[in-house]
Amino acid sequence: MATTMTVGQAAEATGLTRKAVRMYESRGLLPPTTRTAAGYRLYDQDHIDTLTFIRRARALDLGLDDIREILALRQSGIRPCSVVRDMLDARLAEIDRAITELAALRATLATAREATAPSDAASDEPYCPIIER
Repeated sequence: MATTMTVGQAAEATGLTRKAVRMYESRGLLPPTTRTAAGYRLYDQDHIDTLTFIRRARALDLGLDDIREILALRQSGIRPCSVVRDMLDARLAEIDRAITELAALRATLATAREATAPSDAASDEPYCPIIER
C-alpha cells in the first residue's frame, strides 16, 4: 500500500504551509486528493513531488500560471526546459527594467535632496519647494 500523508504532513514534508497546499489544490496545480471517510485529504508521493516542484518554482518567482503551464507540459510528456528558460529570460528582463527604473528614480531623488536647503522648511509655498521645483 502506498504511503499517504495528511495536509499537515504534506506541508511539513515540502516546506509549505497547510494553507498553501490547499490553495495550490484549489487552483488546480495539484490533482484532487483522495479523502478519508472523515473528509481529510490524503496526499501521495506524486503530490509531494509536485508540491516540492511548486515551492522551488515559486522561489524563482514564477507565477502560478507559469507553473500551471510547466506542469501541463510535463503531464503531457513534454520536457518543459525550453519553456522554463523562456520564462526565466522574461522574468530577468522584467527585473532589469525595474532596476533601470529604480536607478533613475534614485538619481532623481538624490538630485532633489541635494538641492534642498534648510530654508525650504520655512518657505511660504503651500506644499514643499523641494517637490514644487
